[in-house]
Amino acid sequence: DVQLQASGGGLVQAGGSLRLSCTTSGFTFDDYTIGWFRLVPGKEREGVSCISNTDGSTFYADSVKGRFTISSDNAKNTVYLQMNNLKPEDTAVYYCAVGHWAGVTLVVAEYDYWGRGTQVTVSS
Repeated sequence: DVQLQASGGGLVQAGGSLRLSCTTSGFTFDDYTIGWFRLVPGKEREGVSCISNTDGSTFYADSVKGRFTISSDNAKNTVYLQMNNLKPEDTAVYYCAVGHWAGVTLVVAEYDYWGRGTQVTVSS
């Protein structure tokens, strides 16, 4: 079975940093794209960043570009999201998901399997 688990969330002050991890199993990690998304109650799920494990291509939402960095450890089947200079508007539940192809996209419909999220709270 395909499984993903996001972890690493927490409470941090504005300007601080967190590193999220997405551990995966049940599929050929090297062949797919992993994406990070976030959800705030009352809003639509927002794509944050993704990485293609076939060639390392990455993509970032404009709202996090220059502050967040996505990386992948193919030996551990794990994707990381380093979040620096966090802002209160980054507060959300963060989810990771595996896409059904290897391209870089943050279109929610292109992702098939989703893990349980991890809460990130940034205080002002």
